[in-house]
Formats: sequence, C-alpha cells, structure tokens
Amino acid sequence: MFKVVSNGPNRLDIEFGGKIDSNEMKAALDDLVEKSKNIKHGKMLYRVGEFDFPTLGAIGVELSRLPELFKLIRNFDRAAVLSEKKWVQKISEIEGALIPGLEIKAFNLDNEEEAETWLDSHT
Repeated sequence: MFKVVSNGPNRLDIEFGGKIDSNEMKAALDDLVEKSKNIKHGKMLYRVGEFDFPTLGAIGVELSRLPELFKLIRNFDRAAVLSEKKWVQKISEIEGALIPGLEIKAFNLDNEEEAETWLDSHT
C-alpha cells in the first residue's frame, strides 16, 4: 500500500506498507505528483508501517521517475517520518541531510503528536 492524502493546502500525508508492485508504484507516484503540483513550502507526514521491499518492477518505475521526483521535492521544506523501524528512521534522516532544502525528522509511530508539532513549528 502506498497512499497519498492531501491534508490542507501545503501538506501531504503518505502511508506506506505491505508489498508494492509496479502498477501500485506507478499509480502512487502519479497521485503524489498530481497532489504536489501547487504546493509551496510544503510539509509531508510519512507513516511507514510493516512492509516488504518493493518488487524489482516497482523499483524500476521509481528509478525511471527520479528526475520528476527530484523536481517535486523542491515543493517541500519538511517531512516527518513515523516508523517503529530504527533503520527506516536513520535512513530517512540521512536522506534529509542529502537533499538540499528538505529537512527530515524521524519519530516513533506512537509520537505522531510530536511529529505534528514539529511540522507546524516551521516558520
């Protein structure tokens, strides 16, 4: 599952879990691109549940869209990642350090209120 939900004029909530194949990845990325079009100084809240690694086809779809995704990411200033997996949290924060202009902070799943406060504290 990869679900993208608009949550106000400059925020997206994204849920990720389960097994993702190429068709689901394509649909999810199409939805993400469409819902990100008019966002400026946006915020994202990722909920990463239990998941299997995407299929090779899904990874291929994502790789083929990297230029478009790099352009889209410039619409966002902050992302909070909720996950129980420490390695997901660590990778998320490393990714934030590598992407100019995007600050990423990871939280445990049960710290959603803290993540919301952090997202809203950006001025």
